[in-house]
Amino acid sequence: MDVPVTEARAQFADLVNRVAYTGEPVKLTRRGRVMAALVSPEDLELLETIRSQRLDLQVGGTVPPGQPSRPAERPQQPAQPMRIAAEYRPPGFRP
Repeated sequence: MDVPVTEARAQFADLVNRVAYTGEPVKLTRRGRVMAALVSPEDLELLETIRSQRLDLQVGGTVPPGQPSRPAERPQQPAQPMRIAAEYRPPGFRP
C-alpha cells in the first residue's frame, strides 16, 4: 500500500494498526517516490539480520552458526509476544 506522506500524517495511528494487524507494509511516498516505510516487527528483524550478515560477508568472513555476528553482540532473549491494545478501523469507520 502506498500512502503520500501528507495523508500518512493524518492517518498515522490507523496505518500503524494496519501494519500491526495485517503485516502488510505501508510505503510512504512524496511526489510518487518512496521515502520511508512502516513494516511489521518481524520484517524489521529480518531486515536487520540480513543487513548484519551482509556486513559480515563484506568484512571477509563467515560466522559459524549460533555465534554472534559481532563480538559485542549479546545473544537475543526470547521475544515476548507483542500485545496491542487497538484494532484496525479503516478511515471513516463508524461503529
